[in-house]
Amino acid sequence: MTRPGSVAGPRRAAAVLTVLLCAAAATASAALHSADLYRGPVPELARRYAVVQAELTVTGDPRQIRPRVQGDRAAPRPVVLDAELTRVVATDGTATAVRTPVLVLAPARGPTAAWLRLLPSTRLRVTGARLAPPRLDGDRIAAVLRIPGSAGPPVVGPPTAVQRMAGDLRAGLREATEGLPTDARALLPGLVVGDTSRMEPDLYDAFAATDLVHLTAVSGSNLTIVLALLIGPPGLALRAERRGLAAGLGVSLRTTALLGGALTLAFVIVCRPEPSVLRAAACGLITLLAIGTGRRRSLIPALAAAVLLLVLYDPWLARSYGFLLSVLATGALLTLGPVWSAGMQRRGVPPRLAEVLAAACAAQAVCAPVVAMMAARVSLVAIPCNLFAELAVAPATVFGFAALAAAPAAMPVAELFARVAGWPTGWIARVARAGAALPGAEIDWPGGWRGGLLLAAVTVAVVLLARRAPRHPWLSAVCAVLLLLALVRPAPLTGTLTGWPPPGWKFVMCDVGQGDATVLAAGERGTAVVVDAGPDPVLVDRCLRELGVTRVPVVLLSHFHADHVSGLPGVLRGRSVGSIQTTTLPEPGGQAAFVHRVAAGAGVPVTAVRPGERRRIGPLDWQVLWPPPPPHPTPAEANDASVALLVRHTDPGDGAAATPLTLLLPGDLEPSGQQGLLRVHPGLGAVDVLKVAHHGSAHQDPGLLRRAAPRLALVPVGRDNPYGHPAPAALAAFASLGTAVLRTDRDGAIAVTGTGADLAAVPGGG
Repeated sequence: MTRPGSVAGPRRAAAVLTVLLCAAAATASAALHSADLYRGPVPELARRYAVVQAELTVTGDPRQIRPRVQGDRAAPRPVVLDAELTRVVATDGTATAVRTPVLVLAPARGPTAAWLRLLPSTRLRVTGARLAPPRLDGDRIAAVLRIPGSAGPPVVGPPTAVQRMAGDLRAGLREATEGLPTDARALLPGLVVGDTSRMEPDLYDAFAATDLVHLTAVSGSNLTIVLALLIGPPGLALRAERRGLAAGLGVSLRTTALLGGALTLAFVIVCRPEPSVLRAAACGLITLLAIGTGRRRSLIPALAAAVLLLVLYDPWLARSYGFLLSVLATGALLTLGPVWSAGMQRRGVPPRLAEVLAAACAAQAVCAPVVAMMAARVSLVAIPCNLFAELAVAPATVFGFAALAAAPAAMPVAELFARVAGWPTGWIARVARAGAALPGAEIDWPGGWRGGLLLAAVTVAVVLLARRAPRHPWLSAVCAVLLLLALVRPAPLTGTLTGWPPPGWKFVMCDVGQGDATVLAAGERGTAVVVDAGPDPVLVDRCLRELGVTRVPVVLLSHFHADHVSGLPGVLRGRSVGSIQTTTLPEPGGQAAFVHRVAAGAGVPVTAVRPGERRRIGPLDWQVLWPPPPPHPTPAEANDASVALLVRHTDPGDGAAATPLTLLLPGDLEPSGQQGLLRVHPGLGAVDVLKVAHHGSAHQDPGLLRRAAPRLALVPVGRDNPYGHPAPAALAAFASLGTAVLRTDRDGAIAVTGTGADLAAVPGGG
């Protein structure tokens, strides 16, 4: 008779030995992979910022850096791509064969389309490229290689046949989606193969705010859907009643497993070996191996084995947030999901709804602390948005893959599949935009390890509270109402609790960093005119949410510099917008085209102001003082072509004797433009409030300041801006006039209330 202790001892020893072997293997693998970062001359050349001749092989898809605003211009969007240096020649002529991973930075003003068409395995040879150290210590690259000039990619070797085939499939899918609506056209390639090159920043921001980004990073759900078409539900694969195309065609289990393996490898090649794709493929291959050998395997050991094999193969995955989130979400679905689903069913929730709800809650519970740790935010709409989006993921994926497969052979058929896939894809985009449009869609949260641990503790507390909630229906109702209020954030309630915005505000200068965005109350609750949109859609959208603005009859853009127009998608997000008015000078051309493109996507008409025109909306009326009317020529410089407005706000309840609040909004007029404005309007008198031109630069015309003689001067300026705004000379000029100055870099958003003796500026809404 065998004693229990005699078996337990060897098992414990085997377990310890296995752990030690895995640790040793991981250490050896990490050392071997890290050696590529330090081996050879590249690290030293990078530290010296040396100019070299280099031969390299592309190892990843090119991608454009997200657009940024630098000063009044939109910064160029360079193309970056992962590559492996294979040969480097230093300035002294020394040539060395290497295998060093680098990040290639293509010319910002070069032919970006040609760089974006490069496929993995393409070989390049560049001359005069400059090496630089990586930005972060511990990165998986040894250097950054900056390509000189503005030429296209210097290709010396084509990609492999396999990569060409994958590239043709991806290009075919993009072509098949050309006729779809804007959101579906951008999103469908992302859902199917992870191609997000067409996604505009505002759509990506909506997916980030609702924690739906995982849908555009191809993951296990995509592969599961594809394999389910072949083998049916994995749980029935070893039974006589197995399903799927293979069973319908009479294909044997082993052949089915081989076909599934080939399909999985093709999936990785076409969708690229991203961390979530590798994790899904490894799990799928282990499951297929179990099916092919006729052995049942639990999915949890399969996940553990997949993670171990992948980390041994590529230790850098252990530092990938994408890989971590993919593993955590899958583990939650396999462990917490079934338990929570069973608990919901015991409380009367229908089985299918319980499964879907439990899966969404489990994935969010384990992934949210990691997201908070790296993004310093928490989404309050992630679970409902994921539930609604999940309804459309399967049909969008199935018909999207059908379009992908049909494109090389029959483009009309592929376009038909793409149109069908476009309906559920459009639904997913609408869910993301609707969720992100809620004022409380996401909240700021401490970042880093402390923030992650804090959210993990809060999540545990919420789960424990949820288990007891059915016994206390009143507590459940109160929590539901509080959550609803947190999401909707009605302006009267938030104003009462926070004091912002102050009651009766007439004018608000938003805190949008180094840029302009101002809001004029237009009478009806939730209605306002917006003048300029700032450089960042997120910041201007947040400001308008805090003010409770849901309807914008007019958006007026003073000129087309990026710090005034790049935030336009944030103004349009989730709001009813009547029209957009702009200056008469469409310069810079790229930013003017951006405004028209964004407006067309939202279905909002764009017109140029008429010099001298006057308009009235509710208690607001304004006059366009500049650009000048004929025969005066329109200035040829963008700042001096700014739309300048004289605005009056009159409280309707005060009758004919009401004292209006007067505001002068001069855009970014330079002194020459300010002097021209005075010549065209010699009768311009004193105003209550002046929005200081050009973020408080030293370029202010003393004559205009004396003529306007404002009681309040408001400066829209970014914290720690590199221009020294507001300039001491400008501040001294206002001090000499006895004008009170407030600035958004110190005071946050600024609201103006009252008129006459009751005129006041209320800071603190930033």
